[in-house]
Amino acid sequence: MDHVDCHKVGRLIHSLRIEKNMTQRNLADLMHISDKTISKWERGLGCPDVSLLSELSNILGVNIEKILLGDLDPNEQDKGNMKKLNFYACPGCGNVTTSMGAMGISCCGRILEPLLAQPENDEHEITVHAIEDDHFVTIQHEMSRDHYISFVAYVSYDRLMFVKLYPEQAAELRFPNMQGGTLYAYCNRHGLWKHEIIKHGARRVS
Repeated sequence: MDHVDCHKVGRLIHSLRIEKNMTQRNLADLMHISDKTISKWERGLGCPDVSLLSELSNILGVNIEKILLGDLDPNEQDKGNMKKLNFYACPGCGNVTTSMGAMGISCCGRILEPLLAQPENDEHEITVHAIEDDHFVTIQHEMSRDHYISFVAYVSYDRLMFVKLYPEQAAELRFPNMQGGTLYAYCNRHGLWKHEIIKHGARRVS
């Protein structure tokens, strides 16, 4: 493997193996190779063969690219700022996930990019009414199998409430009032839309 530092790769394999409380023999048995091969990798005397990288990646729980770099390169520690919250949606299977900062996320073989929230418009208008201690949210939007609101999320300064919606049901729901924050609604065709909720009220803000 050209341009691969086997010593860095070996140190990473060693640290990940120890993290998982595995001996060299344990790892070798799972991969159906000898423990001498694992020892050779960890001492930087050689790198895993390309044919073994996928299995090694699955066992250690690390992307193949990170193994070849020999460095996990962790993100800066998150300080709990919900303003950094990102939403991701897979165009293949429709799976949805979130992250509190920069993160490499993939699904169905695709690398997912964070959804970019747009201010609501006439076709994606989010209406919010205060009912007792709740926000009653309605979205006048088609809910067919091909075109629908996939989820609605309510984000305040310290928490997230998430509701998954499905075709052929009404796009309406209730959230407890969290004293301000942002509502997000994801249309499977047109992306992510947002609506700001002012503190102490649920009137529409343009």
